[in-house]
Amino acid sequence: MERIALGPDGIGVSRLCLGAMALGTVQDEALSFEILDRFLELGGNFVDTANCYMFWDGDGTGDQSELLLGRWFAARGTRDAVVLATKAGRRPLFFGGGMEHSEPLSRERIGAALDESLARLGTDRVDLFWAHRDDRDTPLAETVAGFDDAVRAGKARMVGASNAASWRVEQARGIAAGTGSAAYTAMQNRYSYLKPRPGTRLPEGGHVHASEDDLDYLANTPGTALLAYSSLLSGAYVKKPLGEHYAHPGTDARLKVLDEVASETGATRNQVVLAWLAGHDAPIIPLVGVSSVAQLEEAAAGVALKLDAGQRDRLNAAA
Repeated sequence: MERIALGPDGIGVSRLCLGAMALGTVQDEALSFEILDRFLELGGNFVDTANCYMFWDGDGTGDQSELLLGRWFAARGTRDAVVLATKAGRRPLFFGGGMEHSEPLSRERIGAALDESLARLGTDRVDLFWAHRDDRDTPLAETVAGFDDAVRAGKARMVGASNAASWRVEQARGIAAGTGSAAYTAMQNRYSYLKPRPGTRLPEGGHVHASEDDLDYLANTPGTALLAYSSLLSGAYVKKPLGEHYAHPGTDARLKVLDEVASETGATRNQVVLAWLAGHDAPIIPLVGVSSVAQLEEAAAGVALKLDAGQRDRLNAAA
């Protein structure tokens, strides 16, 4: 699998990032291990989780994904083969709390959250530590300082911002430059080929869609990249109905061209979407969660697919 350089140290990360949100819950331990093993066999090395995943699922605590990864690292001895990312900022402050009760991105809480994640993961560091949201109630300088602490302590190699706009990322990078602190080197926002209706509010709590301005910013900020989550719209390209927020004429136009290109290449819709994402001028790394090894293999083939200039032009022009 192709790799690209990310961050100030040019860490090589695979063009496909495996999202671990449902590993250890929706996917049981045996299947989760099988998926992770196969990801490494395919040349993948970038795995993304968070300290809150699946807290909303029944009696979920938010611990399950990190604990599963910790058990896999211990069983397989694979920690050094993985570029590992986790997040802080969306874990509820108490059991049963919702996103409105998310932990703050204060300096103290960032440090404590990372230590808790490292214990669950069974490791002494992560490679990428994310702010899971843009916490407007905490001074940005304090948040920057908290993430810098993690890097200075050797507990994180680089830091990033999820669900934030590029202007806020640039503000944080400016603060970091002025104080000699670690700067955000990646963004993680929702992005895919189909576009939601302009002005619509996404129904999924906390999702922030990447804008054209965000992509332009990343294309002109060396060393950065976008991790695009919900890149396959949770299966909506192939089996699930699209939500009401995609109900507009542009969706039909883009699906028509998507099917044409899929037919020309002999690929699936999902594979063409992933190839389109990976071929952007702005470095985009699709973040994909899978429920089977077959889905993982399909996704890996998708990021390896190369679209010609004419196909990309047609996909981009459809509206």
